[in-house]
Amino acid sequence: MMKNDYMNLYRGDGASPEKHPQALPAYKTITGNDDPANYLASPDLRDAVNVALTLGQPLLITGEPGTGKTRLATSIAWELGLNYLEFHTKTDSEAKDLFYFYDALRRFQDAQLQESKPIEAYITCQALGTAILLANPTEQARKILPEHLHNKGPCRSVVLIDEIDKAPRDLPNDVLNEIESMTFRISETSWEPFSAVPNLQPVILLTSNSEKNLPDAFLRRCIFFHIDFPDADTLKRIVQRRFQNTDDQVPAFSAEFINGAIEHFEALRRLNLRKKPATAEFLAWICILKAMRADMSALTEKQRAKLELSYSVLAKSAEDLKEIKRHLNLVLKGS
Repeated sequence: MMKNDYMNLYRGDGASPEKHPQALPAYKTITGNDDPANYLASPDLRDAVNVALTLGQPLLITGEPGTGKTRLATSIAWELGLNYLEFHTKTDSEAKDLFYFYDALRRFQDAQLQESKPIEAYITCQALGTAILLANPTEQARKILPEHLHNKGPCRSVVLIDEIDKAPRDLPNDVLNEIESMTFRISETSWEPFSAVPNLQPVILLTSNSEKNLPDAFLRRCIFFHIDFPDADTLKRIVQRRFQNTDDQVPAFSAEFINGAIEHFEALRRLNLRKKPATAEFLAWICILKAMRADMSALTEKQRAKLELSYSVLAKSAEDLKEIKRHLNLVLKGS
């Protein structure tokens, strides 16, 4: 795979080069979660991304759900001005599914109706296959791409393979050669394999929730990084970055409000919960608190109804919601 100049790679500061202002749409929501410009990578994570880019190896990211694994991929694409594609792994995914889908049933039905179509009409590109085709300048590659991408390439892409640990155990090993060579063949045809040209080979980011172990042979070919849950200072910086340019719906958060919310949130994460709330839930939660004008710096009985209502954003089960409310009662009794 391709190697790069380490000094000209990912910064993780949400800055996109001026020459690629439209690399990825800056989607806005009330929490700012979907805007890649708001993503802040830690120095260690930034270095892991750049090692993967420099060596041309896939980057495997683990961490709690909601800690920003998926959003890292959009951040890399946006900041470096690259195309973005994603593949969501399923429990029955096969290696071929990363590259293309061949609709044999539709072709059989058309044959029964004597409706003759070229074979490419039955081939649908998937994320990694699309990225390789976009990095292939041949006319044949262009013919297989969806019509809206015909004039897109040749270009480089970031490919997110999300939750790779959901796949059958053989899938990671089955795609080793294709990922290393950035080449794939459509087995239902006699066509030559499609390969990405060296300077446009896709950047591959895989995420895992560590639900099961991945094969050793696959792990040896990846750069690995685990995203820890942010500490209080990091959470504060994330909030300040996400909401520094928000509209009147979510006024700027005061330092007192942020500190109180983080302190309370960290106390909730220390409880014996089945699923601890993550960064994404925290950002949504403080928006709710702000909208309800909850005062987190001085918890009183008057805040009970507001806080109990807001906890539905944080708790993902009846048991967790009960435990969080029990904690609130203890806090109120002690205040």
